[in-house]
This record gives sequence, structure tokens and C-alpha cells, in this order.
Amino acid sequence: MFVVVSYDIPDDRRRLKIAQTLLDYGGERVQYSVFEMHITARHLERLQRELSAIIDPGEDSVRFYRLCGACQGTILYLGVARPTDGPGLLII
Repeated sequence: MFVVVSYDIPDDRRRLKIAQTLLDYGGERVQYSVFEMHITARHLERLQRELSAIIDPGEDSVRFYRLCGACQGTILYLGVARPTDGPGLLII
């Protein structure tokens, strides 16, 4: 599935850990606090558990947007934005 993950983390250390975890799961940073990724349901559940263990639930915000294939095809790109590469060989 195609997922967009955005976050608002005021603490530098936690924010870095969140970003590194998303990169570890094959996420591609498309803006400072926004990642796009192709991920299986099983890996998404694991990712959500890992991020839950990192964040401060009273201070931090992480959002997951699942986009279906039809919705993904309607993404509009302006400026230097470009589509995220499709899933390829991914070793986690």
C-alpha cells in the first residue's frame, strides 16, 4: 500500500528518531516532516508500534494517510515535487 506519514515533533532527539525509523522502513522524505512509502500492512503495523514507543503522546503528533491506487494516481505535483518511486527490492 502507499502511505503518507506526517509528523509534528517539537523535541529534536525524538524527531530524528522518527525520521530515521521511517527511512529504515523505506520511506522517502518528500518534505521536512512528510514521508511517502510503499509498505505492506504487516510492516505498517510494526512501524506504527515502533513510532508509538518513540513519541511523547502528550506532545507529539504522527499521522498516517493510506492512499488507494486510484487516489495515488490523482496526486498533483507542483514545483520540484516528483512522484515517489514504486516498490522495488526492499531489505528491512
